[in-house]
Amino acid sequence: MKKNMIMGLSALVAISSLSLTGCNEKSHASEPTEAKVLSVKAVTKTVTTPHQVCEQVAVTHKVAPKDENKVLGTIAGAVAGGVLGHQVGGGNGKKVATVAGAVAGGVAGNMAQGKYQEGHTTTTMEKRCHTENSKTEQTIGYDVTYKLGDDKDTIRMEHKPTGDTLAVKDGKVVI
Repeated sequence: MKKNMIMGLSALVAISSLSLTGCNEKSHASEPTEAKVLSVKAVTKTVTTPHQVCEQVAVTHKVAPKDENKVLGTIAGAVAGGVLGHQVGGGNGKKVATVAGAVAGGVAGNMAQGKYQEGHTTTTMEKRCHTENSKTEQTIGYDVTYKLGDDKDTIRMEHKPTGDTLAVKDGKVVI
């Protein structure tokens, strides 16, 4: 009888083991293999990039005088003033008028040449550059909200998911 009892108990243990093994396999089989993607939001940052902008600009410069002492204007004015002064008066008055005309003409010629030289300019084209900044938005990842079983969670991924589901292994989302 002991032999039958031992065999019966052994059979019971074997059946129980198989039963439990089957239950264990069923629990693994019921774990989800995919998580449902609920939303995908791009994560961006603003990137500032400096760049140089150049353009041609008209620039006006004073021309350096060739005759700094204004000799030509003074001489031309003196000659013209002397000729005009010589036309006035007679005798010694003519001499005084010629000298006075020459002096006044010299001063006037000097001043006229000075004004001309001050206003004498030239215009050249010059390249002018300055730095401007361009701002762009750069995607640095994606916040993906998903549902795994009854739980919702969000993860950040480098790339946008390609479908509506994410792979799951050992109860966790595989990135």
